[in-house]
Amino acid sequence: MTVRLPRFDDAGRPVGTEVRELNAPGPWTTPAGEITSRVAFAAAHVVPHVGAENVPGAPAVVDWDSTLAYRHRIWEHGLGVADAMDTAQRGMGLDWAATQELVRRSAAEAASVGARIACGAGTDQLDPASVEAGEAGLAAVTEAYREQVRVVQEAGAQVIVMASRALAKVARSAEDYARVYDAVLAEADSPVILHWLGTMFDPALAGYWGSDSVDTATATFLDLIKAHQAKVDGVKVSLLDAQHEIGLRRALAALEGPTVRLYTGDDFNYPELIAGDDQGYSDALLGIFAAIYPAASTALQAFDAGEAGRGHAILASTEKLGRHIFCAPTYFYKTGVAFLSWLNGFQPGFQLVGGLHSGRSLAHLVELARLADGCGMLLEPETAAKRLDALLVTNGVTA
Repeated sequence: MTVRLPRFDDAGRPVGTEVRELNAPGPWTTPAGEITSRVAFAAAHVVPHVGAENVPGAPAVVDWDSTLAYRHRIWEHGLGVADAMDTAQRGMGLDWAATQELVRRSAAEAASVGARIACGAGTDQLDPASVEAGEAGLAAVTEAYREQVRVVQEAGAQVIVMASRALAKVARSAEDYARVYDAVLAEADSPVILHWLGTMFDPALAGYWGSDSVDTATATFLDLIKAHQAKVDGVKVSLLDAQHEIGLRRALAALEGPTVRLYTGDDFNYPELIAGDDQGYSDALLGIFAAIYPAASTALQAFDAGEAGRGHAILASTEKLGRHIFCAPTYFYKTGVAFLSWLNGFQPGFQLVGGLHSGRSLAHLVELARLADGCGMLLEPETAAKRLDALLVTNGVTA
């Protein structure tokens, strides 16, 4: 298939055209059995009904058939699904009522095929602006966490304890964080994943763990893990800092007692972190894996087969795409995940709940298509070509 893609200057004006013959999809394979070399989750997005009022501030109206079908594709490739996370627009268009339905439906679908599922438990049923400071605020945050943990556990999913905007607002010290997390972890009936989300993903989380210093915050985080090590399966760190992650990974490996995994949330540096070094590797819980799950699965199959070089090379071939999708403002990376889903024919319209599909420019999306084609991630080139043509015409760019 041949497409004509515009090129833009710095002001966004079309300044030329690239005639591009789309590549065949990459040599992606599905595993014959369980992937064993790494534990890997893809943090999946939600698909809205195209005709619903999925505009800013409106309750989310989810296309459940398309949303759940996307998760089955991820499971078929041997990856787990991390659901109701920031990729699913928690606090960014997906309200608590829709989140509960998502958790229940996804967990039931996972159980039906014996697949791995973990879901986010946070406090987004609270409006941070209305949460009082002091003891009352900390109590409200704790109870909100408890409610969400119960929903996830009753659905049969593993709990991911997400960072809380409300807690970031009302906490005044590392001790406040420890008190809340102590209470939340007491509710867990099996080991959880703790999520540390950086401000590039959500500016409202500044000062999390009680300090703007990453080193100080890391020390508090490690103290929390040590105090509850039997309740912590692993940690997902999304700071986009490979050296920090490696240091934390080694600190976790040095702990006595139950193993605590480091699930990389670094959508920039995931190839090197998953490949690892002579002192260990990171497992994965990544939004980019929702976009590149066929490549991610094929790479992990290579690691399983003892072909570490090939596994790293496959992941590295997608790194430019990942860095583009997650470029600043990183908050809008969900737009890229949904755009690639639409190009590949996995959802009827290029939309997100809350109108978030408007978060990236046309130039950004065109470059995303180029990069996806370059690494074999346009899985249905004919569909992608037709949809790219329609996008360009709709946006007033004809080549």
